[in-house]
Amino acid sequence: MTLRVVFLDRASLKASVRPLAFPAEYLEHPKTDTHDIVARLNGADVAIINKVPMRAETLRRLPQLKMIAVAATGYDVVDIPYCKAHGIAVANIRNYAVHTVPEHTFAMILALRRNLLRYRQDVEAGVWNRSEQFCFLTHDIGDLHGATLGIIGEGAIGQSTAAIGRAFGMRVLFADHPPPKMQGVEFTPLDTVLAQSDVISLHCPLLAETRNLIDIRAFRKMKRNALLINTARGGLVDEAALIQALDEGLIAGAGFDVLTVEPPRDGHPLLDLKRPNFILTPHVAWASDGAMQFLADQLIDNIDAWASGKPQHLVTS
Repeated sequence: MTLRVVFLDRASLKASVRPLAFPAEYLEHPKTDTHDIVARLNGADVAIINKVPMRAETLRRLPQLKMIAVAATGYDVVDIPYCKAHGIAVANIRNYAVHTVPEHTFAMILALRRNLLRYRQDVEAGVWNRSEQFCFLTHDIGDLHGATLGIIGEGAIGQSTAAIGRAFGMRVLFADHPPPKMQGVEFTPLDTVLAQSDVISLHCPLLAETRNLIDIRAFRKMKRNALLINTARGGLVDEAALIQALDEGLIAGAGFDVLTVEPPRDGHPLLDLKRPNFILTPHVAWASDGAMQFLADQLIDNIDAWASGKPQHLVTS
């Protein structure tokens, strides 16, 4: 039996995709608008998606669909309850960004903690040229050694981030938060983590319980010299509250790789936040060449395993 497999947003993955291990009609589309989903998946057994939304109203029109292979760890674009109720298997990618996301996280932390953006601006403005000594010390420079790193999200990426923090000599605290949680991890109450951390890094999924987890009340509990890093999901942070926190000096700075709306076609308040204590990157923390190839290989592994009757990495089990 030949299965029909359709990749709806192939352009989102810059890696080679090996052939499937079973007879299949395999089709790719660089990107797919919402109104084209049903037509392109007509007769498909397997849909491969990254950010294409698969909601109940769409899935109802695809009775033949048996599997959704998500080319990412996050699966909030898929209506999981509907899939569970109608026997559609959904598999996601696990542990593929355990190096690239933590490295991006620490690139932001180091740039902000050492005020690299401010010093670069000053150098470009000729401040060094006019200095009366060999250097100029106009901005604070903070060490990571001895600082406290608070992590919300204790999965593989959170734990890899913790390992890098410990290598720098940081004290690491994992914040207690809504489920799911990893067994064997010692948790600290969230309010304690907010109050004691010099850097807070988010690595938890976006769930109803974690949406706007960091709001203005959370910012008011943080140290005034704290940094907030978000390489997870935009919805974890109340973005208006972030702007207020930076404007009022409630925290020292922030580094974000995610927004609540991506791409921000109609503009976004954080795009206009041009200040040296805020870094915004376009959701690329995950996107090292090695990580993307690992993702592509596991994506096909997930489909092959499902087709062989031994599914893996299911979020619908």
